[in-house]
Amino acid sequence: MRILVAGIGNIFFGDDGFGPEVARTLVSDPIDGVTIEDYGIRGLHLAYELLSGYDRAFLVDAVPRGGEPGTLYVVEPNIRDGTAAPDAHLMNLETVFALVRMIGGTPPPITIVGCEPSAAQEGLELTEPVRAAVQPTVSLVRKLVMEALAANAQREERNAVWTGA
Repeated sequence: MRILVAGIGNIFFGDDGFGPEVARTLVSDPIDGVTIEDYGIRGLHLAYELLSGYDRAFLVDAVPRGGEPGTLYVVEPNIRDGTAAPDAHLMNLETVFALVRMIGGTPPPITIVGCEPSAAQEGLELTEPVRAAVQPTVSLVRKLVMEALAANAQREERNAVWTGA
């Protein structure tokens, strides 16, 4: 099973650098067989990567939803329902999904692991609540990836039994 974990965000814009920080932390102790990469603000690259044969993708990003700063969210988006226009020069998930739709391929199942930002201000530092959420997010992503791998192994085992292999 091919899995992509993608950190998304602008490291020069405070809490928007959350996704890249989580990706950098995960890369320091990689998960066997899982591609982990900091996509930063490269939306066009991420859109094409989502269509390059992955079976599952986990996208890590700062996700403002109105909660307390540092709150973690797990979201299963429906990328076909978006209304954003494709824009190769703008990086947010709606734009990435619009690019995927425009390219016309079928992306893998996607899970967004997001963190409520405190502020989107210029600067290289995450705010304290968001910095404190990095390690719990690393643990959460690892858990979600391991669950996806286990579910895939069970499917493969059932298919082998049903086909008599």
